[in-house]
Amino acid sequence: MSTTVPNPQSIPGTNASAVSRRWRGITSTGFSRVLGVATLVLVVWLVLFGLLFSPPDQTQQSSVRIMYIHVPTAWVAYLAFGVTGLSSAMYLFRRAHSLAWDRVAGASAEIGVMFMALTLITGSLWGRLTWGVYWAWDARLTTTAFLFVTYVGYLAVRRLGGSHQARAKRSAVLGLLAVIEIPLVHFSVELWRSLHQEASVANPSGDVKMDGLMLFSLFVGLIAFSLLYFWLVLHRQRAMYLEDQYDDADLDVALVERRAETKEHSRA
Repeated sequence: MSTTVPNPQSIPGTNASAVSRRWRGITSTGFSRVLGVATLVLVVWLVLFGLLFSPPDQTQQSSVRIMYIHVPTAWVAYLAFGVTGLSSAMYLFRRAHSLAWDRVAGASAEIGVMFMALTLITGSLWGRLTWGVYWAWDARLTTTAFLFVTYVGYLAVRRLGGSHQARAKRSAVLGLLAVIEIPLVHFSVELWRSLHQEASVANPSGDVKMDGLMLFSLFVGLIAFSLLYFWLVLHRQRAMYLEDQYDDADLDVALVERRAETKEHSRA
């Protein structure tokens, strides 16, 4: 005696294609499109000011133009890891334990790792032009590399097996621990003897010794890369939501098929 196994495609809301049809376009909204256009305009603006309009440095000459990428990427990496830590705390300490906070934390960490990688690359290029070497075991460089590796590990932990809630809980604990490293990296040039220069703009004395157009170009870069970060987080956390929906749909299909198999064996 046999029975027909239900076709998963006929089960409402339990297959990936149904999820895809239902949530098509979810990563793009009117706000995200406006944000994307604004980001693109500011990036073009940064390229023009950074490469053409801003003057060369008296000492570093044109190599100082790397600053317009290096400093904003470092800032965005700090911002991203800070948001990961804050979102992790919101997941752990709020009663609802909403997975939305976990997805924001994960998306922000992924983008932070990307920008931290760009920070290390541009920093090594700048170091080659300034110090004569691509890498020196300097306090700032070493702590930055350690921070990068820590968040790569965080992303690896997120990929471990288990339920969505289990992923969120272990990731949140690690996210709160990892964020402690940010002050260590930032103040490393003051805590230890370092080849890396101290802050030129955000220094405690408030004495900014920088050409006005250079300073303006740097702030354009900070705003442009910040907007780029927020645009990427919006899309990535929405994509992660879809991934969770696909996982849940696959689980529903597996459960339906398993129940059908059990029913078939019981009737045989």
